[in-house]
Amino acid sequence: MSIPPVSDATTIAAAISQGRASAREIVASALDRIARIDGRVGAFTDVLTERARMRAETLDAAIARGEAIGPLAGVPFAVKNLIDVAGLPTRAGSKINRDCPPAARDGTVVRRLEEAGAILVGALNMGEYAYDFTGENVHDGDAHNPHALDHMTGGSSGGSGAAVAAGLVPLTLGSDTNGSIRVPAAFCGCFGMKPTYGRISRAGSFPFVGSLDHLGPMARSVADLALAYDALQGPDPEDPVLTSRVPEPASPSLESGIGGLRIAVAGGYFARGGDPEAFTAVARVAEALGASREVELPEAHRARAAAYLITAAEGATLHLDRLRTRPRDFDPAVRDRLIAGAMIPAPFVERAQRFRRWYRDAVLTVFDSVDVILAPATPCRAPKGGQTHFVLDGVTLPVRANIGLFTQPISFIGLPVVAVPVRLDAGLPLGVQVIAAPWREDLALRVARQLERDGICTAPVAEIA
Repeated sequence: MSIPPVSDATTIAAAISQGRASAREIVASALDRIARIDGRVGAFTDVLTERARMRAETLDAAIARGEAIGPLAGVPFAVKNLIDVAGLPTRAGSKINRDCPPAARDGTVVRRLEEAGAILVGALNMGEYAYDFTGENVHDGDAHNPHALDHMTGGSSGGSGAAVAAGLVPLTLGSDTNGSIRVPAAFCGCFGMKPTYGRISRAGSFPFVGSLDHLGPMARSVADLALAYDALQGPDPEDPVLTSRVPEPASPSLESGIGGLRIAVAGGYFARGGDPEAFTAVARVAEALGASREVELPEAHRARAAAYLITAAEGATLHLDRLRTRPRDFDPAVRDRLIAGAMIPAPFVERAQRFRRWYRDAVLTVFDSVDVILAPATPCRAPKGGQTHFVLDGVTLPVRANIGLFTQPISFIGLPVVAVPVRLDAGLPLGVQVIAAPWREDLALRVARQLERDGICTAPVAEIA
């Protein structure tokens, strides 16, 4: 194998297409690294050794026959364990779900990445039923931040962020309801993408909040993120909210730069309530992009409150039967929040949904004069594992409930976002949200690529002691 054992997806696919490496070698290297390192990281819950090896042999044979291969040929990837994988129960981070029958087939997003040539090597740790911002799991053990193993990965896609940051695989899939891709991307120092609501099929994944759930990729490079995003697009009658728009690939325009783009910084709600370094990270990105304008998303604090209310109510409705029949098999912290959600009066939910429509219209008006908005991804760096409270802006707050205070007002109305990693010093990374108008993932990716090209936002593999 003529490429480093820890490489990004673009490098791997190029080496395989040019005959400098085989899929068998790449998969063997990934499986070896997982076996050596993941015991300390806790990213994986299931490793699909035989499936991955068989897929690699099939791909190498196709290449030997001169057949066309996809843009992600031979790239190892792994998925959050709420996405169906044939032959595995879809855990969704829970104890209860492992008693369910194994999935009969892969979820749509798994099939699409494999159609592009990628090779699934496993399923990844997550917070129970995705109701989590920490990456901690009482059933499977916690995922650990590869940059400091005694710190959180963020959640609920904690295993997805940790696997990328630790160099176990170059590409993962996660889900994002209120920030569950963007938070671990920030804490673990990698790139993450929450697409427009309805852009990528969720068929074959375990739901949390149907009106807020998104699936998306995480990676160590923007090019990898764009390749995965392009492969994941397309119609799917099994997801009723999926867009009817034709696929709009972002890779062809990735190197177009930011000339002509109107970039602004989110002020007001997004400029207070966090540690100073969270805002310093935004300022560093804004300076690099020449963005001096500030805009305000109206009533963002109410958007966060409404998102919380809808999340609790919809999530509780989904789990009512489990709460009645197997209450002791839940993580108590998850169970108690779901029970509280079940008691929310229906008129409260209706009012939150009416506000949601107003808020979406108001925010879209802001995009009449800007193309991209910058905001913090998290209010702080990754807390210590097991930490229950932190101090933000002089106020002591619960960690689990407040990590997503800057992500929730964005996913609440389904805007596309690329989370980019920022390193202010030798300490843990921070993250910045690059937010675009609906269906303009290409612009957010172009901005992220400019920042990566200029060395402002990079995602090196963590050195695991």
